[in-house]
Parts: sequence; C-alpha cells; structure tokens
Amino acid sequence: MTLVRESHFGDFSLYFLASLPKGFDVPDPTSEEASPFVKRELYPACVPILELTHNHGTEDDPDFQHYNGNDEPRRGFGHLGFLVDDVYDACAKLENAGVSFQKRPDEGGIKGIAFAKDPDGYWVEIVKRGWEM
Repeated sequence: MTLVRESHFGDFSLYFLASLPKGFDVPDPTSEEASPFVKRELYPACVPILELTHNHGTEDDPDFQHYNGNDEPRRGFGHLGFLVDDVYDACAKLENAGVSFQKRPDEGGIKGIAFAKDPDGYWVEIVKRGWEM
C-alpha cells in the first residue's frame, strides 16, 4: 500500500492509501498536487483507495477502548477487504514485516484469499484483483 494523500485538520487527520498498479508516479502525499492526482489519475483508473480517519485525542485517553467487530459481545463489521495483484506475494511481504494472520491463502475452505491482522486485531482481507467467489 502506498500513501497517496494525507490531510490534517483541527481534530482529525485523513490518510488515503492505494495498492497501485505499475506505472503510477505518486507526488508527495502532503503536497498540493496529491488531491488532484488522486481525483484525476486514480479515480478514473478505478484504483481502489482506502481512506483512514484518525480522530485526534483517543491516543491520550487512558479509558479509550476499541472493538474490532470479531469478538463477543461486540460483533459487527468484522473486516475490510483490500485488492492486490498477487495474494501470495502480498502475504509474504506482510509476513516478512511481522504481520500476523487470521487465515493464510491456503488455509480454510476458501483458498487464495487471506486475512491479515493489524496491530489492534482488525482483520484485513487480502483479495486478488478480479477474483470471483
């Protein structure tokens, strides 16, 4: 994933990440060129963009708790999915970076997809672009 745009506001920040196909030269994500690049280049090319919002303040709140949606009694939206060109290659890179997995590509009943875990335990589904179940 490549950070393609970053914006900071008073009480929140936005981060836009993409799994870029080959051939895209990305401007500095904090530059004024980043937003037009995303709108003019990535959106028309149907490149999936993941937008993350950081609401400032929770990192300093000792009573803050998050829920990942996969554990009882607070089940809900349990994961998000992300498209990649090669699931096995993406998982190998994640594993080499120390990422843990809920499911590797060849485990379980559905082969060729994976579920990585972020540091907070959220699941991230890794799916091949164009894959059909």
